[in-house]
Amino acid sequence: MGDEVVGRGEELVEAFKALGNPVRLQIMRWLRDPEREFAAYEPIADRQVVGVCVSHIQAKSGLAQSTVSSYMAALERAGLVRSTRVGKWTHYRRDEGRLRRLAEAIGEQI
Repeated sequence: MGDEVVGRGEELVEAFKALGNPVRLQIMRWLRDPEREFAAYEPIADRQVVGVCVSHIQAKSGLAQSTVSSYMAALERAGLVRSTRVGKWTHYRRDEGRLRRLAEAIGEQI
């Protein structure tokens, strides 16, 4: 196996681990269409540019802030989301380029 294949395999494992939690998977679904999924929450910044405020993800999920922060950190470590600070708030959006590359890797390796 070449290094590229091994590296991609490790990337897939990390992505699958992150998405193996049903709540993290649901958050990724919500972030796919943030305008619709978070319409009930007044945006702090442009959702298309910086993503959804972590406080809105927390409110929608009904989970503790520490749990949501932990879940978002896991998604970010796996490269599935990107974070942006706006003032005191962290916003998250899907990394669509990375998700496309992971989908390609699944098609090639599985």
